[in-house]
Amino acid sequence: MNFDIPEEMKILTKEIRRFVEKEIDPISDEIEKNGKIPDDLIRKMKELCFFGFVIPQEYGGGGLSILEQCMVYEVLGRTNSCIRTYIGSNSGPGVECIIADGTEAQKKKYLPPLAKGDKIAAFAVSEPNTGSDISEIQTIAEKKNGCFCLNGTKFYITMGDVADIYIVLAYTDRKAGVKDGMTLFIVEKVFSGFSIGAIDEKMGLRGSNTCEIIFDNCILPEDNLIGRIGNGFEIALKGIYAGRLAITAVAVGAASKLLDLAVEYSRKRKAFSKPISDFQAIKFKLADMATDIYAAKMMMYHAAWMADQGKSAIKEISMAKVFSTEMANRVAYEALQIHGGMGYMKDLGIERMYRDVRVLTIYEGTSEIQRLTIAQQLLK
Repeated sequence: MNFDIPEEMKILTKEIRRFVEKEIDPISDEIEKNGKIPDDLIRKMKELCFFGFVIPQEYGGGGLSILEQCMVYEVLGRTNSCIRTYIGSNSGPGVECIIADGTEAQKKKYLPPLAKGDKIAAFAVSEPNTGSDISEIQTIAEKKNGCFCLNGTKFYITMGDVADIYIVLAYTDRKAGVKDGMTLFIVEKVFSGFSIGAIDEKMGLRGSNTCEIIFDNCILPEDNLIGRIGNGFEIALKGIYAGRLAITAVAVGAASKLLDLAVEYSRKRKAFSKPISDFQAIKFKLADMATDIYAAKMMMYHAAWMADQGKSAIKEISMAKVFSTEMANRVAYEALQIHGGMGYMKDLGIERMYRDVRVLTIYEGTSEIQRLTIAQQLLK
């Protein structure tokens, strides 16, 4: 593995970091308070092509490799997490499914507007009674008169309230089970029988919503099937693995920012007539935080490199995901502890990041699911 970062990636990440510090960080409190990303900021991100990092260049995207995407998301992880969530929907598992297994007609129709940010995508798998256990989903799709009729409810759908395109997993043959009975579809918001349900009140990520979406005899063309009937689970899983690395990168970026804030504060804050950074207790905290971040970053880079080489990286991706997300939560805890009472206040944004990183161990596969995946790979 070559650890030299290409010059063009150095330039890209530097420009994104400059944008983060100039355009996003100053309004993070406003986003948190209003629960909405300002339209002007979305327009600027469109102009800078933030929405198409994963989409191939022939469809208007950046065509970044998996490792390059991780580098970008690491930078975006340093700021308000809802920003990465918003633009990441168009580079997330659902869009990965269209890129990998969609027809050429589907790619030409959906990828260009997604790359521009003119349309937003959402990945719809979780349901009211199931999240990690995909086998228990209840949404069904029946073929009727050359179309598919979709019935069911999806839950906790990220960007579901503002999305235009939904990549939906449903049973087409429940008796065939998970591996052969599930199919993946592209559903447009304008399709008959589609509606948005309740919007969730969340602990963090208040600038991007999750919500319920409902299919009540939702009719969609047969051409909106991704892959073939019965292999939806296989396709969805490939998209989910790519999404796990994106979350890993966000965790590394958030932890790095928290460490920087903790180091800076420890130099300025005085106790007993000297900076608290002089105390061994604080030094050990900072050292452990930095070591954990370094370990997580190397795991992420290696797993992404393996995936880019076409190697099987299921175990490595799950290891990187579970370690980095739990690491980010440890770092957030220690960063707040170092800031003391000031960290508990809203002024510095530490408490917001503390709340935002909590979800990283849950979505795109919980820590428990990652450990099961790792063990399954070891025991094969």
